[in-house]
Amino acid sequence: MNFAAQFLYSRAKKNDDPRETSVDEYDPFWQSDEERSADSKQGSLCCEGQRQKDCPIRNGPTPHRSSSIAPERLKDFGEEEYLNEDVKTWEMKILGRPKRLLGDAAEPQKPAKPCSTSVQNPPAFICFEDISAAAFKIQCGVQKSPCTYSRLSKQYGVEIFLKKEHLHYTCSVKERGVLYLLTSLRQDQQKKGVIVASDSNFSMAVAHHASELRIPVFVIMAANTPPSRPKTCREYGAMVISYGGTLRDSQSHAQCLARENGYLYLEEEDSAVYLAGLGTMGLEIYEQVPKLDAVILPAGGHCGLLAGTAAALKHLNPRITVIGVEPEDCPLLQQSLKLGYPVKELHSTANRKLYGDLVGPPFGNSAFLLAKKLVDKVITVREEDVLVSMLRFQEYERATIDAEGAIGLAAILAGKLPELQGKRVAIAVCSASMELPLLRQCVDRALALDGRVSKFSVQLGEWPGDTAKLLDLLAREGVRLLDISHEKQFTSSSVFNVQVSCVVEARDRQQTIQLRNMLTERYTMLCWHER
Repeated sequence: MNFAAQFLYSRAKKNDDPRETSVDEYDPFWQSDEERSADSKQGSLCCEGQRQKDCPIRNGPTPHRSSSIAPERLKDFGEEEYLNEDVKTWEMKILGRPKRLLGDAAEPQKPAKPCSTSVQNPPAFICFEDISAAAFKIQCGVQKSPCTYSRLSKQYGVEIFLKKEHLHYTCSVKERGVLYLLTSLRQDQQKKGVIVASDSNFSMAVAHHASELRIPVFVIMAANTPPSRPKTCREYGAMVISYGGTLRDSQSHAQCLARENGYLYLEEEDSAVYLAGLGTMGLEIYEQVPKLDAVILPAGGHCGLLAGTAAALKHLNPRITVIGVEPEDCPLLQQSLKLGYPVKELHSTANRKLYGDLVGPPFGNSAFLLAKKLVDKVITVREEDVLVSMLRFQEYERATIDAEGAIGLAAILAGKLPELQGKRVAIAVCSASMELPLLRQCVDRALALDGRVSKFSVQLGEWPGDTAKLLDLLAREGVRLLDISHEKQFTSSSVFNVQVSCVVEARDRQQTIQLRNMLTERYTMLCWHER
Protein backbone atom coordinates (compact mmCIF):
# COMPACT_ATOMS: atom_id res chain seq x y z
CA MET A 1 0.00 0.00 0.00
CA ASN A 2 1.48 3.33 -1.06
CA PHE A 3 1.58 6.53 1.02
CA ALA A 4 -1.71 7.95 -0.30
CA ALA A 5 -3.60 4.77 0.53
CA GLN A 6 -2.12 4.61 4.04
CA PHE A 7 -3.16 8.27 4.60
CA LEU A 8 -6.75 7.72 3.46
CA TYR A 9 -7.05 4.50 5.44
CA SER A 10 -5.85 6.18 8.62
CA ARG A 11 -8.32 9.09 8.16
CA ALA A 12 -11.27 6.70 7.61
CA LYS A 13 -10.36 4.70 10.68
CA LYS A 14 -9.94 7.82 12.80
CA ASN A 15 -13.19 9.48 11.78
CA ASP A 16 -15.11 6.18 11.80
CA ASP A 17 -17.29 7.59 9.06
CA PRO A 18 -18.84 5.02 6.72
CA ARG A 19 -18.77 7.52 3.88
CA GLU A 20 -14.98 7.72 4.11
CA THR A 21 -14.30 3.96 4.04
CA SER A 22 -15.09 3.50 0.34
CA VAL A 23 -11.83 4.76 -1.06
CA ASP A 24 -12.43 3.65 -4.63
CA GLU A 25 -15.68 5.56 -4.80
CA TYR A 26 -14.53 8.94 -3.62
CA ASP A 27 -10.79 9.38 -3.98
CA PRO A 28 -9.49 10.36 -7.40
CA PHE A 29 -6.04 8.93 -6.59
CA TRP A 30 -7.36 5.41 -7.26
CA GLN A 31 -8.84 6.29 -10.63
CA SER A 32 -7.11 5.59 -13.88
CA ASP A 33 -5.47 8.35 -15.90
CA GLU A 34 -8.29 8.27 -18.47
CA GLU A 35 -10.97 8.60 -15.75
CA ARG A 36 -9.16 11.45 -14.05
CA SER A 37 -8.71 13.35 -17.31
CA ALA A 38 -12.39 12.85 -18.20
CA ASP A 39 -13.50 14.09 -14.80
CA SER A 40 -11.15 17.08 -15.07
CA LYS A 41 -12.58 18.06 -18.47
CA GLN A 42 -16.14 17.67 -17.22
CA GLY A 43 -15.38 19.76 -14.12
CA SER A 44 -13.75 22.55 -16.16
CA LEU A 45 -16.70 22.70 -18.56
CA CYS A 46 -19.09 22.82 -15.61
CA CYS A 47 -17.15 25.62 -13.95
CA GLU A 48 -17.04 27.64 -17.16
CA GLY A 49 -20.79 27.30 -17.64
CA GLN A 50 -21.48 28.28 -14.08
CA ARG A 51 -19.16 31.28 -14.18
CA GLN A 52 -21.02 32.59 -17.19
CA LYS A 53 -24.26 32.46 -15.19
CA ASP A 54 -22.81 33.88 -11.99
CA CYS A 55 -23.45 30.64 -10.14
CA PRO A 56 -21.36 29.13 -7.33
CA ILE A 57 -18.11 27.54 -8.59
CA ARG A 58 -16.82 24.17 -7.45
CA ASN A 59 -13.29 22.84 -7.61
CA GLY A 60 -13.99 19.77 -9.75
CA PRO A 61 -15.79 16.69 -8.49
CA THR A 62 -14.84 17.37 -4.88
CA PRO A 63 -15.94 14.67 -2.42
CA HIS A 64 -18.88 15.66 -0.23
CA ARG A 65 -17.05 15.45 3.05
CA SER A 66 -17.93 17.46 6.16
CA SER A 67 -16.62 21.02 6.11
CA SER A 68 -14.89 22.64 9.03
CA ILE A 69 -16.50 25.93 8.05
CA ALA A 70 -20.18 26.18 8.95
CA PRO A 71 -22.32 26.68 5.80
CA GLU A 72 -24.11 29.65 7.31
CA ARG A 73 -20.71 31.40 7.75
CA LEU A 74 -19.76 31.08 4.10
CA LYS A 75 -21.62 34.28 3.33
CA ASP A 76 -19.15 36.13 5.60
CA PHE A 77 -16.25 35.31 3.29
CA GLY A 78 -15.46 36.82 -0.09
CA GLU A 79 -13.99 35.21 -3.16
CA GLU A 80 -10.86 33.98 -1.41
CA GLU A 81 -9.09 30.60 -1.08
CA TYR A 82 -9.45 28.64 2.15
CA LEU A 83 -7.70 25.41 2.99
CA ASN A 84 -10.36 23.05 4.28
CA GLU A 85 -8.27 20.25 5.74
CA ASP A 86 -6.59 18.59 2.74
CA VAL A 87 -8.95 19.87 0.03
CA LYS A 88 -8.75 23.39 -1.36
CA THR A 89 -12.16 24.91 -2.14
CA TRP A 90 -13.29 28.23 -3.55
CA GLU A 91 -16.57 29.57 -2.18
CA MET A 92 -17.87 32.53 -4.16
CA LYS A 93 -21.45 33.53 -3.40
CA ILE A 94 -24.58 32.14 -1.85
CA LEU A 95 -27.54 33.07 -3.95
CA GLY A 96 -30.89 33.33 -2.23
CA ARG A 97 -34.10 35.20 -2.27
CA PRO A 98 -33.83 38.77 -0.96
CA LYS A 99 -35.35 39.63 2.39
CA ARG A 100 -38.88 40.91 2.27
CA LEU A 101 -38.95 44.47 3.50
CA LEU A 102 -41.84 45.63 5.59
CA GLY A 103 -42.06 48.73 3.49
CA ASP A 104 -41.26 46.83 0.31
CA ALA A 105 -41.51 48.23 -3.17
CA ALA A 106 -41.38 51.95 -3.18
CA GLU A 107 -44.72 53.08 -4.42
CA PRO A 108 -44.77 55.28 -7.46
CA GLN A 109 -44.46 58.91 -6.51
CA LYS A 110 -47.07 61.27 -7.77
CA PRO A 111 -45.86 64.39 -9.50
CA ALA A 112 -45.10 67.22 -7.15
CA LYS A 113 -47.88 69.70 -6.63
CA PRO A 114 -47.22 73.36 -7.26
CA CYS A 115 -47.98 74.24 -3.63
CA SER A 116 -45.40 71.77 -2.27
CA THR A 117 -41.74 72.69 -2.20
CA SER A 118 -40.58 69.31 -0.87
CA VAL A 119 -37.82 67.31 -2.51
CA GLN A 120 -38.64 63.63 -2.94
CA ASN A 121 -35.71 61.69 -1.47
CA PRO A 122 -35.27 57.94 -1.89
CA PRO A 123 -37.07 56.27 1.02
CA ALA A 124 -35.08 54.16 3.49
CA PHE A 125 -37.22 51.13 4.33
CA ILE A 126 -36.75 49.02 7.42
CA CYS A 127 -37.31 45.33 7.96
CA PHE A 128 -38.17 43.39 11.08
CA GLU A 129 -34.56 42.27 11.49
CA ASP A 130 -33.50 45.93 11.80
CA ILE A 131 -35.95 46.49 14.64
CA SER A 132 -34.84 43.29 16.39
CA ALA A 133 -31.20 44.34 16.09
CA ALA A 134 -32.04 47.76 17.52
CA ALA A 135 -33.86 46.19 20.49
CA PHE A 136 -30.83 44.05 21.28
CA LYS A 137 -28.43 46.96 21.01
CA ILE A 138 -30.31 49.47 23.19
CA GLN A 139 -31.43 47.08 25.92
CA CYS A 140 -28.62 48.17 28.22
CA GLY A 141 -29.25 51.90 27.79
CA VAL A 142 -33.06 52.06 27.62
CA GLN A 143 -35.08 50.08 30.14
CA LYS A 144 -38.26 48.27 29.16
CA SER A 145 -41.18 50.48 30.14
CA PRO A 146 -44.29 48.97 31.76
CA CYS A 147 -47.57 48.48 29.91
CA THR A 148 -50.23 48.27 32.62
CA TYR A 149 -54.00 47.94 32.78
CA SER A 150 -55.69 51.31 33.41
CA ARG A 151 -58.57 52.11 35.77
CA LEU A 152 -60.03 54.19 32.95
CA SER A 153 -61.09 50.97 31.24
CA LYS A 154 -64.30 50.61 33.27
CA GLN A 155 -65.27 54.22 32.61
CA TYR A 156 -65.03 54.02 28.82
CA GLY A 157 -65.82 50.36 28.11
CA VAL A 158 -62.44 49.57 26.56
CA GLU A 159 -59.66 47.41 28.00
CA ILE A 160 -56.98 50.09 28.07
CA PHE A 161 -53.30 49.25 28.53
CA LEU A 162 -51.01 52.25 28.91
CA LYS A 163 -47.49 51.90 27.51
CA LYS A 164 -45.72 54.30 29.88
CA GLU A 165 -42.86 55.61 27.78
CA HIS A 166 -42.84 58.81 29.82
CA LEU A 167 -40.99 56.93 32.57
CA HIS A 168 -37.71 57.06 30.66
CA TYR A 169 -34.92 59.25 32.00
CA THR A 170 -35.76 62.17 29.71
CA CYS A 171 -39.54 61.48 29.90
CA SER A 172 -39.76 60.70 26.19
CA VAL A 173 -39.90 57.74 23.82
CA LYS A 174 -37.35 59.49 21.60
CA GLU A 175 -34.59 57.89 23.67
CA ARG A 176 -35.06 54.63 21.75
CA GLY A 177 -34.27 56.05 18.34
CA VAL A 178 -31.58 58.43 19.61
CA LEU A 179 -29.60 55.76 21.46
CA TYR A 180 -29.60 53.43 18.46
CA LEU A 181 -28.63 56.32 16.21
CA LEU A 182 -25.68 57.32 18.41
CA THR A 183 -24.39 53.78 18.85
CA SER A 184 -24.47 53.30 15.07
CA LEU A 185 -22.04 56.17 14.44
CA ARG A 186 -18.45 55.50 13.45
CA GLN A 187 -15.87 55.73 16.18
CA ASP A 188 -14.08 58.67 14.57
CA GLN A 189 -17.36 60.60 14.42
CA GLN A 190 -18.13 59.76 18.03
CA LYS A 191 -14.79 61.25 19.03
CA LYS A 192 -15.48 64.48 17.12
CA GLY A 193 -18.93 64.97 18.66
CA VAL A 194 -22.50 65.78 17.62
CA ILE A 195 -24.53 68.98 17.57
CA VAL A 196 -28.29 69.63 17.57
CA ALA A 197 -30.40 72.78 17.33
CA SER A 198 -33.72 72.43 19.10
CA ASP A 199 -35.39 72.45 22.49
CA SER A 200 -37.52 69.38 21.73
CA ASN A 201 -37.52 65.94 23.33
CA PHE A 202 -35.16 64.80 20.60
CA SER A 203 -32.47 67.24 21.76
CA MET A 204 -32.95 66.21 25.38
CA ALA A 205 -32.47 62.56 24.46
CA VAL A 206 -29.35 63.37 22.41
CA ALA A 207 -27.88 65.38 25.29
CA HIS A 208 -28.43 62.57 27.79
CA HIS A 209 -27.32 59.54 25.79
CA ALA A 210 -24.40 61.26 24.09
CA SER A 211 -23.07 62.18 27.53
CA GLU A 212 -23.57 58.61 28.73
CA LEU A 213 -21.62 57.33 25.71
CA ARG A 214 -18.90 59.96 26.30
CA ILE A 215 -19.62 61.65 22.99
CA PRO A 216 -19.12 65.44 22.97
CA VAL A 217 -22.55 67.02 22.47
CA PHE A 218 -23.56 70.62 21.76
CA VAL A 219 -27.12 71.95 21.87
CA ILE A 220 -28.02 75.27 20.23
CA MET A 221 -31.22 76.87 21.55
CA ALA A 222 -32.99 80.10 20.73
CA ALA A 223 -32.69 82.95 23.20
CA ASN A 224 -36.42 82.87 23.98
CA THR A 225 -36.38 79.21 25.06
CA PRO A 226 -37.91 78.61 28.52
CA PRO A 227 -35.11 78.61 31.13
CA SER A 228 -35.82 75.09 32.31
CA ARG A 229 -34.84 73.55 28.97
CA PRO A 230 -31.21 74.80 28.83
CA LYS A 231 -30.85 74.00 32.51
CA THR A 232 -31.97 70.41 31.96
CA CYS A 233 -29.62 69.95 28.99
CA ARG A 234 -26.67 71.17 31.03
CA GLU A 235 -27.56 68.75 33.80
CA TYR A 236 -27.51 65.94 31.25
CA GLY A 237 -23.95 66.92 30.34
CA ALA A 238 -24.34 68.89 27.11
CA MET A 239 -22.75 72.20 26.16
CA VAL A 240 -25.70 74.58 25.64
CA ILE A 241 -25.36 77.70 23.50
CA SER A 242 -28.12 80.33 23.21
CA TYR A 243 -28.19 81.88 19.77
CA GLY A 244 -30.76 83.71 17.66
CA GLY A 245 -34.37 84.56 18.22
CA THR A 246 -35.92 81.74 16.18
CA LEU A 247 -35.39 78.04 15.58
CA ARG A 248 -34.16 78.74 12.05
CA ASP A 249 -31.38 80.96 13.40
CA SER A 250 -30.28 78.26 15.83
CA GLN A 251 -30.22 75.62 13.09
CA SER A 252 -28.14 77.82 10.78
CA HIS A 253 -25.63 78.48 13.54
CA ALA A 254 -25.43 74.79 14.42
CA GLN A 255 -24.78 73.80 10.80
CA CYS A 256 -22.05 76.43 10.57
CA LEU A 257 -20.36 75.09 13.72
CA ALA A 258 -20.63 71.54 12.38
CA ARG A 259 -18.82 72.48 9.15
CA GLU A 260 -16.08 74.38 10.95
CA ASN A 261 -15.34 71.84 13.69
CA GLY A 262 -16.26 68.52 12.11
CA TYR A 263 -19.28 67.86 14.34
CA LEU A 264 -22.11 65.70 13.08
CA TYR A 265 -25.28 67.78 12.80
CA LEU A 266 -28.24 65.71 13.99
CA GLU A 267 -31.88 66.46 13.36
CA GLU A 268 -34.96 64.36 13.84
CA GLU A 269 -35.51 62.69 10.49
CA ASP A 270 -36.87 59.41 9.21
CA SER A 271 -33.62 57.53 8.69
CA ALA A 272 -33.80 53.74 8.80
CA VAL A 273 -31.69 53.60 11.96
CA TYR A 274 -33.86 56.09 13.84
CA LEU A 275 -37.12 54.45 12.76
CA ALA A 276 -35.84 51.01 13.77
CA GLY A 277 -34.97 52.32 17.23
CA LEU A 278 -38.45 53.79 17.69
CA GLY A 279 -40.02 50.58 16.42
CA THR A 280 -38.65 48.64 19.40
CA MET A 281 -41.62 49.90 21.41
CA GLY A 282 -43.87 47.75 19.22
CA LEU A 283 -41.92 44.62 20.17
CA GLU A 284 -42.45 45.32 23.86
CA ILE A 285 -46.17 46.05 23.46
CA TYR A 286 -46.69 42.77 21.61
CA GLU A 287 -44.86 40.88 24.34
CA GLN A 288 -46.57 42.62 27.28
CA VAL A 289 -50.21 42.59 26.09
CA PRO A 290 -51.43 39.19 24.89
CA LYS A 291 -54.37 38.99 22.48
CA LEU A 292 -53.95 42.62 21.51
CA ASP A 293 -56.60 44.08 19.20
CA ALA A 294 -55.44 47.65 18.52
CA VAL A 295 -52.71 50.19 19.26
CA ILE A 296 -53.22 53.96 19.40
CA LEU A 297 -50.19 56.16 18.70
CA PRO A 298 -49.58 59.88 18.20
CA ALA A 299 -49.13 61.02 14.60
CA GLY A 300 -48.62 64.60 13.44
CA GLY A 301 -45.33 66.19 12.47
CA HIS A 302 -42.92 63.44 13.49
CA CYS A 303 -44.75 60.18 12.77
CA GLY A 304 -41.60 58.08 13.05
CA LEU A 305 -42.93 56.40 16.19
CA LEU A 306 -46.16 55.55 14.37
CA ALA A 307 -44.34 54.15 11.32
CA GLY A 308 -41.71 52.18 13.24
CA THR A 309 -44.16 50.66 15.72
CA ALA A 310 -46.56 49.74 12.93
CA ALA A 311 -43.74 47.98 11.08
CA ALA A 312 -42.99 45.80 14.11
CA LEU A 313 -46.60 45.02 15.03
CA LYS A 314 -47.80 44.26 11.51
CA HIS A 315 -44.94 41.79 11.06
CA LEU A 316 -45.79 39.97 14.29
CA ASN A 317 -49.57 40.04 13.82
CA PRO A 318 -51.12 41.68 10.74
CA ARG A 319 -54.56 41.62 12.41
CA ILE A 320 -53.59 44.24 15.00
CA THR A 321 -55.19 47.58 14.15
CA VAL A 322 -52.78 50.53 14.19
CA ILE A 323 -54.41 53.95 14.69
CA GLY A 324 -52.75 57.35 14.51
CA VAL A 325 -54.09 60.45 16.28
CA GLU A 326 -53.18 64.06 15.55
CA PRO A 327 -54.52 67.53 16.45
CA GLU A 328 -57.57 68.78 14.60
CA ASP A 329 -55.86 72.14 14.07
CA CYS A 330 -52.86 70.55 12.33
CA PRO A 331 -53.79 67.33 10.46
CA LEU A 332 -50.45 66.85 8.70
CA LEU A 333 -50.58 63.08 8.18
CA GLN A 334 -54.28 63.00 7.35
CA GLN A 335 -53.85 65.67 4.71
CA SER A 336 -50.77 63.95 3.30
CA LEU A 337 -52.64 60.65 2.95
CA LYS A 338 -55.41 62.41 1.05
CA LEU A 339 -52.98 64.07 -1.36
CA GLY A 340 -50.70 61.06 -1.72
CA TYR A 341 -47.43 62.79 -0.84
CA PRO A 342 -45.92 64.32 2.33
CA VAL A 343 -47.20 67.84 2.98
CA LYS A 344 -44.31 70.07 3.99
CA GLU A 345 -46.20 73.29 4.66
CA LEU A 346 -49.67 73.47 6.17
CA HIS A 347 -51.37 76.60 7.41
CA SER A 348 -52.26 75.78 10.99
CA THR A 349 -53.56 77.58 14.05
CA ALA A 350 -52.32 74.89 16.43
CA ASN A 351 -50.32 76.07 19.42
CA ARG A 352 -46.79 74.71 19.15
CA LYS A 353 -46.21 75.55 22.81
CA LEU A 354 -48.96 73.09 23.75
CA TYR A 355 -48.57 70.35 21.14
CA GLY A 356 -44.78 70.37 20.80
CA ASP A 357 -43.51 67.81 18.27
CA LEU A 358 -47.03 67.00 17.04
CA VAL A 359 -47.00 70.22 15.00
CA GLY A 360 -43.24 70.30 14.52
CA PRO A 361 -41.26 69.92 11.28
CA PRO A 362 -42.95 67.65 8.73
CA PHE A 363 -42.04 64.01 8.29
CA GLY A 364 -40.06 62.53 5.39
CA ASN A 365 -40.79 60.05 2.63
CA SER A 366 -39.84 56.90 4.54
CA ALA A 367 -42.13 57.54 7.49
CA PHE A 368 -44.94 58.60 5.17
CA LEU A 369 -44.73 55.50 2.95
CA LEU A 370 -44.58 53.17 5.94
CA ALA A 371 -47.57 54.92 7.53
CA LYS A 372 -49.50 54.82 4.26
CA LYS A 373 -48.89 51.09 3.91
CA LEU A 374 -49.23 49.88 7.49
CA VAL A 375 -51.43 52.33 9.44
CA ASP A 376 -55.10 51.38 9.36
CA LYS A 377 -56.70 54.66 10.46
CA VAL A 378 -55.76 58.27 11.20
CA ILE A 379 -58.14 60.50 13.17
CA THR A 380 -58.04 64.01 14.63
CA VAL A 381 -59.11 65.30 18.05
CA ARG A 382 -59.94 68.74 19.39
CA GLU A 383 -57.81 70.70 21.82
CA GLU A 384 -60.57 70.43 24.44
CA ASP A 385 -60.40 66.63 24.30
CA VAL A 386 -56.61 66.66 24.73
CA LEU A 387 -56.82 68.91 27.81
CA VAL A 388 -59.46 66.71 29.45
CA SER A 389 -57.31 63.67 28.67
CA MET A 390 -54.38 65.29 30.48
CA LEU A 391 -56.68 65.85 33.45
CA ARG A 392 -57.74 62.18 33.45
CA PHE A 393 -54.10 61.09 33.62
CA GLN A 394 -53.56 63.23 36.69
CA GLU A 395 -56.67 61.92 38.42
CA TYR A 396 -56.55 58.22 37.55
CA GLU A 397 -52.87 57.52 36.84
CA ARG A 398 -51.27 60.18 39.07
CA ALA A 399 -49.08 61.19 36.13
CA THR A 400 -48.37 64.60 34.65
CA ILE A 401 -48.57 64.03 30.89
CA ASP A 402 -48.22 66.61 28.12
CA ALA A 403 -50.39 66.90 25.02
CA GLU A 404 -48.26 64.55 22.94
CA GLY A 405 -48.56 61.81 25.53
CA ALA A 406 -52.30 62.32 26.19
CA ILE A 407 -53.54 62.58 22.60
CA GLY A 408 -54.04 58.81 22.26
CA LEU A 409 -56.41 58.65 25.21
CA ALA A 410 -58.19 61.75 23.91
CA ALA A 411 -59.42 59.75 20.92
CA ILE A 412 -61.29 57.37 23.23
CA LEU A 413 -62.60 60.16 25.47
CA ALA A 414 -63.99 61.99 22.45
CA GLY A 415 -65.85 58.89 21.23
CA LYS A 416 -63.96 58.80 17.93
CA LEU A 417 -63.34 55.03 18.10
CA PRO A 418 -66.62 53.26 18.90
CA GLU A 419 -65.41 50.10 17.14
CA LEU A 420 -62.96 49.48 20.00
CA GLN A 421 -65.66 48.88 22.61
CA GLY A 422 -64.87 45.74 24.59
CA LYS A 423 -61.49 45.22 22.90
CA ARG A 424 -57.94 45.18 24.24
CA VAL A 425 -56.22 48.41 23.25
CA ALA A 426 -52.70 49.66 24.00
CA ILE A 427 -52.13 53.42 24.13
CA ALA A 428 -48.64 54.90 23.86
CA VAL A 429 -48.00 57.52 26.55
CA CYS A 430 -44.86 58.78 24.88
CA SER A 431 -44.01 62.09 26.55
CA ALA A 432 -44.28 64.02 29.82
CA SER A 433 -42.26 67.19 29.40
CA MET A 434 -44.40 70.27 30.06
CA GLU A 435 -43.41 73.53 31.66
CA LEU A 436 -45.00 74.26 35.04
CA PRO A 437 -46.70 77.58 34.04
CA LEU A 438 -48.25 75.93 31.00
CA LEU A 439 -49.32 72.96 33.11
CA ARG A 440 -51.28 75.23 35.45
CA GLN A 441 -53.06 76.85 32.53
CA CYS A 442 -53.95 73.47 31.06
CA VAL A 443 -55.34 72.16 34.35
CA ASP A 444 -57.49 75.27 34.91
CA ARG A 445 -58.83 75.11 31.40
CA ALA A 446 -59.49 71.37 31.62
CA LEU A 447 -61.49 71.75 34.84
CA ALA A 448 -63.72 74.29 33.13
CA LEU A 449 -64.13 72.06 30.06
CA ASP A 450 -65.00 69.12 32.26
CA GLY A 451 -67.84 71.11 33.87
CA ARG A 452 -66.32 71.23 37.33
CA VAL A 453 -65.30 74.88 37.46
CA SER A 454 -68.05 77.36 36.59
CA LYS A 455 -68.67 81.08 36.66
CA PHE A 456 -72.00 82.85 37.16
CA SER A 457 -73.33 86.34 37.95
CA VAL A 458 -76.42 87.33 39.93
CA GLN A 459 -78.12 90.65 40.69
CA LEU A 460 -78.38 91.34 44.42
CA GLY A 461 -79.72 94.26 46.35
CA GLU A 462 -77.59 96.51 48.52
CA TRP A 463 -79.37 95.34 51.62
CA PRO A 464 -77.13 93.82 54.30
CA GLY A 465 -77.04 90.05 54.28
CA ASP A 466 -77.86 89.42 50.60
CA THR A 467 -74.30 88.35 49.76
CA ALA A 468 -74.12 86.29 52.93
CA LYS A 469 -77.26 84.39 51.90
CA LEU A 470 -75.66 83.56 48.53
CA LEU A 471 -72.51 82.26 50.18
CA ASP A 472 -74.57 80.22 52.63
CA LEU A 473 -76.40 78.59 49.72
CA LEU A 474 -73.08 77.66 48.08
CA ALA A 475 -71.85 76.17 51.36
CA ARG A 476 -74.98 74.02 51.73
CA GLU A 477 -74.50 72.65 48.22
CA GLY A 478 -70.93 71.66 49.03
CA VAL A 479 -69.21 73.65 46.27
CA ARG A 480 -65.93 75.45 46.68
CA LEU A 481 -65.78 79.21 46.12
CA LEU A 482 -62.66 80.12 44.13
CA ASP A 483 -63.30 83.82 43.43
CA ILE A 484 -65.95 86.49 44.08
CA SER A 485 -66.24 90.08 42.85
CA HIS A 486 -68.74 92.94 43.16
CA GLU A 487 -69.58 95.31 40.32
CA LYS A 488 -71.80 98.35 40.68
CA GLN A 489 -70.57 101.16 38.43
CA PHE A 490 -70.65 99.33 35.09
CA THR A 491 -73.93 97.46 35.28
CA SER A 492 -77.18 98.06 33.45
CA SER A 493 -79.35 97.14 36.42
CA SER A 494 -81.00 99.38 38.97
CA VAL A 495 -78.90 101.85 40.84
CA PHE A 496 -79.76 100.06 44.04
CA ASN A 497 -78.54 96.67 42.80
CA VAL A 498 -75.07 95.19 42.65
CA GLN A 499 -73.75 92.47 40.36
CA VAL A 500 -71.92 89.63 42.14
CA SER A 501 -69.73 87.25 40.06
CA CYS A 502 -68.58 83.94 41.51
CA VAL A 503 -66.21 81.24 40.33
CA VAL A 504 -66.97 77.90 41.98
CA GLU A 505 -65.61 74.35 41.76
CA ALA A 506 -67.88 71.30 42.05
CA ARG A 507 -67.14 67.61 42.48
CA ASP A 508 -68.35 66.67 39.02
CA ARG A 509 -70.61 67.82 36.21
CA GLN A 510 -73.71 66.45 37.93
CA GLN A 511 -73.21 68.64 40.98
CA THR A 512 -72.67 71.66 38.72
CA ILE A 513 -76.02 71.03 37.02
CA GLN A 514 -77.73 70.71 40.38
CA LEU A 515 -76.24 74.03 41.57
CA ARG A 516 -77.32 75.80 38.43
CA ASN A 517 -80.92 74.61 38.78
CA MET A 518 -81.09 75.80 42.38
CA LEU A 519 -79.68 79.23 41.57
CA THR A 520 -82.12 79.59 38.68
CA GLU A 521 -85.04 78.98 41.03
CA ARG A 522 -83.68 81.40 43.66
CA TYR A 523 -82.47 84.31 41.52
CA THR A 524 -84.30 85.62 38.50
CA MET A 525 -81.36 87.72 37.31
CA LEU A 526 -78.88 84.86 36.88
CA CYS A 527 -76.27 84.81 34.11
CA TRP A 528 -74.36 81.54 33.70
CA HIS A 529 -71.11 81.97 31.77
CA GLU A 530 -70.70 79.14 29.32
CA ARG A 531 -67.23 77.82 28.56
